[in-house]
Amino acid sequence: MQCPKCSHEMETVEYQGIEVDRCTLCKGIWFDALEHEALKKMDGSEAIDQGDPEVGELFNAEDRISCPSCHTKMIRMVDRDQPHIWFESCTTCYGVFFDAGEFTDFKHKTLLDAIRDFRAGPRT
Repeated sequence: MQCPKCSHEMETVEYQGIEVDRCTLCKGIWFDALEHEALKKMDGSEAIDQGDPEVGELFNAEDRISCPSCHTKMIRMVDRDQPHIWFESCTTCYGVFFDAGEFTDFKHKTLLDAIRDFRAGPRT
């Protein structure tokens, strides 16, 4: 599999039985459908996100990418709970791509995220 951002090889990494693909250069991570949600709930799973968040920010600017699995054009998504997190999602196979550092950010809410939630009030 080739990285949709930098076209380098992806390596398979495993955490507690869930396999994801991580770029050997930019360290972006490809998750098959709902794997990112399953890993979000597992203690220590941020260990798969070994990339430099500053490098991830640079690659985050590239959002016109094709799915590395089925080659469909992916769409930019924003995490509902943390709107500063942008990732790409495939509308065909439902896989998602997180740039380096984004999965760790996705997994852990910051104090600023909690303040935003409090100020926004209950969701309807």
